[in-house]
Amino acid sequence: MSSADLTSERDLPPEREASAKGDIAPGRDGPRDTGMDDASLHRWLARTWRTPAGIIGALSSVDHKVIARRYLITAFLFLCLGGLNAVAMRIQLSGPQRGLIGPDLYNQLFTMHGVTMMFLFAVPIVQATGIYLVPLMVGTRNIAFPRLNAFSYWVYVSGGLFAWVSFALSMAPDVGWFAYVPLSGPEYGPGKRADVWAQMITYTEVSSLAVAVATIVTVFKQRAPGMSLDKIPLYVWSLLVTSFVVVFAMPAVMITSTFLILDRLVGTHIFNPAEGGDALLFQHLFWFFGHPEVYIIFLPATGMVSAIIPAFARRPVFGHLGLVLSLIAVGFLSFGLWVHHMFATGLPKLGASVFTASSMMIAIPNGIQIFCWLATLWDGRPVIRTPLLFVLGFFFIFVIGGLTGVMLASVPLDLQVHDTYFVVAHFHYVLIGGAVFPLLGAAYFWFPKITGRMMSERLGRWHFWLALIGFNAAFFPMHIVGLWGMPRRVYTYPAELGWGNINLFISAGAVLFFLSFVLFAFNLVHSVLKGAPAGDNPWDAGTLEWATSSPPPSYNFARIPVVTNVEPLWAEREPLPVATGLRVDARELIISTVAEAHPDIREKSATPSIWPLLAAIAVGGTFLYSIFTPWAIVWGAAPIAVTLIGWFWPKGDPEDEE
Repeated sequence: MSSADLTSERDLPPEREASAKGDIAPGRDGPRDTGMDDASLHRWLARTWRTPAGIIGALSSVDHKVIARRYLITAFLFLCLGGLNAVAMRIQLSGPQRGLIGPDLYNQLFTMHGVTMMFLFAVPIVQATGIYLVPLMVGTRNIAFPRLNAFSYWVYVSGGLFAWVSFALSMAPDVGWFAYVPLSGPEYGPGKRADVWAQMITYTEVSSLAVAVATIVTVFKQRAPGMSLDKIPLYVWSLLVTSFVVVFAMPAVMITSTFLILDRLVGTHIFNPAEGGDALLFQHLFWFFGHPEVYIIFLPATGMVSAIIPAFARRPVFGHLGLVLSLIAVGFLSFGLWVHHMFATGLPKLGASVFTASSMMIAIPNGIQIFCWLATLWDGRPVIRTPLLFVLGFFFIFVIGGLTGVMLASVPLDLQVHDTYFVVAHFHYVLIGGAVFPLLGAAYFWFPKITGRMMSERLGRWHFWLALIGFNAAFFPMHIVGLWGMPRRVYTYPAELGWGNINLFISAGAVLFFLSFVLFAFNLVHSVLKGAPAGDNPWDAGTLEWATSSPPPSYNFARIPVVTNVEPLWAEREPLPVATGLRVDARELIISTVAEAHPDIREKSATPSIWPLLAAIAVGGTFLYSIFTPWAIVWGAAPIAVTLIGWFWPKGDPEDEE
């Protein structure tokens, strides 16, 4: 029976039989999509790529869209928790000498706020958008290493729960999101709070590294035929550069937290100057990760801006090559700036001068990006919709954050405003303006693709103006109160200092900003339930994710598209040319060459498996136990080994074929 003869569900062989066919030699392998009619092709692919039914099936899913949706929802919930922390702190600071929150709880609140926003919201949510969109934008059927991708989610969510359960038990870290020694060391940090910080950081960053590796391999080896390096969408470029930054930066903070737990549990003295250690080493290691962390969050946001602007300017982006080179330059330079966080530690003048220069230098590639985006809008026919409104808000806020960043790169000014609210204002302008506003625009832009429904435009505009006004009301006055000398991380202040009225205004702005997210959440839920049907390409955009249905099927594309342009849907107004020859009874992908994306080989993609979840439980239990004793590493090795052996043991599936 030829594959083209298959016309109904009953013609499909039983599932076991289909799997068994995967074991035969390539010359006699299963049916392929060549010449198969659309209805039969859909039935074959839907069954081959589906997530099994039931709870075990759901827990075993390796579909990148399913994993990404879980990431997005989880990260949004952590955002809400971190936002509630911020509201509680702002209520406490809304007037002098308020006694709503004591110093111990306040220390936990600002630590959990920073840890949640940086490690449990910002990085995971930008990676989650990549998990969902990158395979669609490069024209493949799943992300590389899909089981590793599933494992990363279970590690991430369990690490986040670990941190928040510790907060509920009043065991949360209280040493700031950076946990400087000696404050977090055994001499000044009794109890288990600093241990929770150290192990939670090490554990959750395993998740980020796993996603980064999967993203790099997907972009390099799974692009659709014809998508050469110069035709890769800018959003995908931004995720590629970000993933390399993650691979080189995250190990630094994992080493830092591991050294800290060794000092606290094993009795080493890596950071103890009294025994030959070096406390400043902690800051060097932490900020070697900490400053690139800003760009890990910011670079994907620039990719989102580069995707939204052409769609609403109705023309290809101006300076595609310049934008790619700017992304790469920012990625490189992000590793040369970390010392500007340490100007107050008494650096040699020559070293301070070098890092001042490099800190100012990074404004050049960022300026090129902003110029290219403005040129695209100037030469286009902009249509003002909610996603573009958030991009315009991003321009306004990020430029202010960038200017204060250049100011802080100057040693004399940095020393004057060090550890004041001026710094708090600066990094919120950079992180919220540079990442959250583009992220919100991206939510409105890609929501139709993910759900098949449009978000309310009217609620979206209300959301934008509430967010813009609330954000600036909350954070711009912090520049002023910082210049007046108000320090960071204080839970109250005397009335005689005269900071009461401005702090009341800041708190009112923070509440308004929080309410904008309540409206956003309502819009999300309302649109999922009652939003207008979106269609495949509601914005008439040009990249590949819009070539498939909304929401995409489990297999993404019935036939793999062939790419001829950086905006293929604009270049090919007729149906896209496609590549055929893939098996439909096994999860097959096209592996292409790195530079030109020539089709190279066919490769199997992993099937659903429960082992990534079991492995995450074994690893998570080991990390949790290691807070109390270093012997946990020994006892935990056995269950970790068992789950990994179960994960990789050949099971006769098509993916085990040579």
